[in-house]
Amino acid sequence: MSEKQTGKGKGFLLRIEPEMMAEVERWAAQEFRSVNGQLQWIIADALRRYKRKAKDS
Repeated sequence: MSEKQTGKGKGFLLRIEPEMMAEVERWAAQEFRSVNGQLQWIIADALRRYKRKAKDS
């Protein structure tokens, strides 16, 4: 697989159950975010909560 990068991020495929995807889509809409933005926020929040990422990043 090529290491194509777009913008500042790196793309990858994610397999997710349709029911879970529907929940993410609803949550994103409630937060006025795109699904991609919501997934990035969820991952960043999890990294902060489990102290895997510096707080000032």
